[in-house]
Amino acid sequence: MREVAIGSDMIRLGQFLKLADLIDTGGEAKVLIAVGDVAVNGEVDMRRGRQLFPGDVVAVQGRTAKVVA
Repeated sequence: MREVAIGSDMIRLGQFLKLADLIDTGGEAKVLIAVGDVAVNGEVDMRRGRQLFPGDVVAVQGRTAKVVA
């Protein structure tokens, strides 16, 4: 699992997927989230605008990244 630092207290799920290099484009994020391929803290989340905070763990297609401050 990679740890990915964010520059503020919160980041949106779609933005974090790109920042963490879990996906290549915003369009890819939209599709993967919409079909239920993205999990936050072990639960599928279909909201691209979901707020993530330090400590949250995001998983997509077998890869994971943890939000850190």
